[in-house]
Amino acid sequence: MRTFGDYQEEQNGDEYLIIKFSPTSVPLRQRWRNTGLSADFLAEYWATFFPKSDALSENHQQEVRGAIRYVANELLENLMKFSYEPAGYPVGLALYLYQDQFRFYASNAIDPDAVEPFQARIQALLTEDIDALYMQQLEENVAPEGPTKSNLGLLTIAHDYDARLAWKFVTVAHEGVDVTVVTTMVALGV
Repeated sequence: MRTFGDYQEEQNGDEYLIIKFSPTSVPLRQRWRNTGLSADFLAEYWATFFPKSDALSENHQQEVRGAIRYVANELLENLMKFSYEPAGYPVGLALYLYQDQFRFYASNAIDPDAVEPFQARIQALLTEDIDALYMQQLEENVAPEGPTKSNLGLLTIAHDYDARLAWKFVTVAHEGVDVTVVTTMVALGV
C-alpha cells in the first residue's frame, strides 16, 4: 500500500452512501455519459441534510448541492474513463458525511502502465502551487496544440472548492490476478 497526501481510511460517518458499478453488463466507458445522472442524484440526496429555513440556509443548501454535484461528476467521469477494463474490477464512489466535512472515496483499477505517471501527477498536485498549476493548465488547454485531455478535474476540485485530496494505491487479488486499485479521497468542508 502506498498513500499520497493526508489519506484517511473510510469510516462510517453520521451518514453515508455507496454506489458501485459493475463492468460486466455494460462497459464502464459507455457509462461515462451517464455520470451526470449519478452526480445529480448524490447532490439532491445530500442537500436534504441541509434544510432551508431562511435565505441564508437556502443559499448554503445550494452551495452544498453544487459542490457535491461537481465533485461527484468529476470523480465519476475519472472512474469511468481511467478504469482498467481488462481487470474486470468494479468502480465505486462512496460519500460520507461527518460533522464538518464530506469525504468522497472514488476507487477503480488502474492500468499498470499508468501508475507511475499518475503518481508523478499526484506529487505535483500535492507539492506545487494549485493556483499556478490551474492557470498553467488553462493556458495549455487553449493553446492550438493543446493536450488531448483537459487535466482540469482534480485541479478544479482543489482550486475552486478548497478541497483536500489524497490517494491510496493497493494491490488486490481479483479473479486470480493481482490488480492495482487506486482510491481518490476528496475532503470537502460543509
